[in-house]
Amino acid sequence: MAIESTFDLIVLGAGSGGLAAAKRAARHGAKVAIVEGDRVGGTCVIRGCVPKKLLVYGAQARHQLNDAPAYGLTLGSVESSVAELFRRVRAEVDRLNHLHLGFLEKAGVARIDGWGRFLSDQCIGIATERGGPIQRELSAAHYLVAVGGRPVRPDIPGIEHTWISDDMFNLEQLPKEVVVVGAGFIACEFACILRGLGVEVTQVVRGSGLLRGFDRELADAVLEGLREQGIHVLLERTVSAVSGQPGDLTVQLSDGLALPCGGVLMATGRRPWLEGLGLDAAGVAVEQGRISVDADSRTSVAHIYAVGDVTDRVNLTPVAIDEGRAFADSTFGTRPRQVNCDLVASAVFSDPELATVGLSEEAAIDRHGVDGVVIHRARFRSMSRALPATGPRCLLKLVVETSTDRVLGCHMVGEHAAEIIQMAAIAVGMGATKADFDRTMALHPSVSEEFVTMG
Repeated sequence: MAIESTFDLIVLGAGSGGLAAAKRAARHGAKVAIVEGDRVGGTCVIRGCVPKKLLVYGAQARHQLNDAPAYGLTLGSVESSVAELFRRVRAEVDRLNHLHLGFLEKAGVARIDGWGRFLSDQCIGIATERGGPIQRELSAAHYLVAVGGRPVRPDIPGIEHTWISDDMFNLEQLPKEVVVVGAGFIACEFACILRGLGVEVTQVVRGSGLLRGFDRELADAVLEGLREQGIHVLLERTVSAVSGQPGDLTVQLSDGLALPCGGVLMATGRRPWLEGLGLDAAGVAVEQGRISVDADSRTSVAHIYAVGDVTDRVNLTPVAIDEGRAFADSTFGTRPRQVNCDLVASAVFSDPELATVGLSEEAAIDRHGVDGVVIHRARFRSMSRALPATGPRCLLKLVVETSTDRVLGCHMVGEHAAEIIQMAAIAVGMGATKADFDRTMALHPSVSEEFVTMG
């Protein structure tokens, strides 16, 4: 089969990192093609953080209606349509998909519909289905793999009856009871979304707590908040089997407990999507289930690069975008650069919301010793919860290095946590000290003022 076209860059995957790299490279004058067999936009836009955040807002609207009487509002009957909410979310995703298509066209990036895989380190083949027969061949001076990851399904009986996170956005109706399996941010976020939409939720967690890798005290505050709103969190349990029919299922736990429900969401992690890429044919090294890259996102093959979740470094959309742009700037621009992931803010859009930047208390102690760190915290119920007299308490926390007074970590559980930590990240990144926080005048009354008034 003859090679149809030759490009300066071919990008495999039209998610956040791939799109950012393709557009930036084209801006630098490169001839660029992007290959995608699914919708343009990737996990974040199509089946991840964007539609999920819209569902978070939908769940919060119900909470606000419940609080209305506390503010003197008498509401009549309110009709709820979960189907309409999900329809509107999908419509917004469609809109964003079309926007990204337009951005590619405007940037002059050639869009190749199909699934790409390496035939050698110099050539890729395009198939109409992943792993299917090759329909055409393309070549480029440089390649970028940005195909992301996919949810992991545990190997248990009845797994075919369960959902993964991708499935949630295509639902038309919600059952009365759902079992959510997992302890990470996807599990916690969907547990809160479902509970906010009126579903009885049981969350099954393998370990002794939620949100491994986050500050332990913050994770415990989220757990407390989930239980306060009626989510049944079962710790140190595993699922051994799922039986029944869609809409009428039974989840069997390792301790013998049986949970009847109408749906099961398996939120048990994600992994790089390497299958069907032909990496062996290209000689690209894979380590521990991920593409191994250096600080320039270069793989073991000098002209093949990889960014985003497929490298399993820092699996966050803004990081993938910056990795893609840094690759393009370095390869096709005049100002080479690398991505610094030493200080990356992150958030969990649970209820209550968690956001963090810098070192957790545990990580700071590991690095500096127990005497090398001082912890400042404030725990309170926010003013917005004063009249309803319900809802979780806020937790604000500063991790400070004893010898320098430098703020090593800034953490929060509570309303608007992500918005607040985004700005705090600037201060932490600039090396602000506790004294810098202390001499900043408080904005009163606000939740965030506690960061500059805590003793």
